[in-house]
Amino acid sequence: MKTNQIIFPLALALAAMLATTGCKHAPVGLTRLPGQEAAPVGGDGSGPTIGGGGTMGGDNGSTGINTTQGGGNTAALNSFDNMVDDPAALAANTIHFAFDSAAIRDSESANISAVASALSANAGDKLRIEGNCDERGTEEYNRALGERRALAAREALAKAGVSPDRIRTISYGKDKPVDPGHDESAWKANRRDDFILLHPKTGV
Repeated sequence: MKTNQIIFPLALALAAMLATTGCKHAPVGLTRLPGQEAAPVGGDGSGPTIGGGGTMGGDNGSTGINTTQGGGNTAALNSFDNMVDDPAALAANTIHFAFDSAAIRDSESANISAVASALSANAGDKLRIEGNCDERGTEEYNRALGERRALAAREALAKAGVSPDRIRTISYGKDKPVDPGHDESAWKANRRDDFILLHPKTGV
C-alpha cells in the first residue's frame, strides 16, 4: 500500500510535466533571411503564410511590399525621390526562378553581371528590383516569396560590387504576371525579378 501511495503521486507529477512541456521539434523548411532570424521557405504553392514584421516592410500605398533589408546598408526611401523609371534599359536582364525557390541559378549570372555593369557605368543611377511569383499559392505567401527573390538579387548585386544603398526592392507577389496563362509555360515566365533602372530627374 505504501508503495502505491508513493508511485501514484510521482506518476501524476510526471504526467503533468509532460503535458506542459510537450515534445519540441525544430521547425522544418526554414531559411535565414538577411536581417531576420528566420522566415518560411517556399511559395508559388500551398504552404504557411507570413504575417507582418521581419523584412516584410510597410505598404507604400501600391500593391507591392517595399523591402530594404539584406545585403548591407539600406537605402532611405526618400533617396529614391525625383528618379525617373527606365524599364526598357534592363528588360533583357530579367532573371527567373525555379518553382518555390528564391535561389539565383548559375545560369542567371550573366544577367546579374549586366545589371551590375549598368549601375557601375552611371554613378547617379539607382535600381528597383521587383520580385514576382506565379499564380499558385496565397496572396500573402507569394508576397513573401517575391520579397525573398528581390532580396536575393540585391545580395547578388552587392557581391558584384553594387552598393546596396542604390537598390530598392519591392514584392508584387502574383499581382503582375507577364503571361496571363495558367500552365507551366506561363508560371515559368512569371517567377522572376524585374530590374528597373532609375535615372536622376534633370533640373531638380
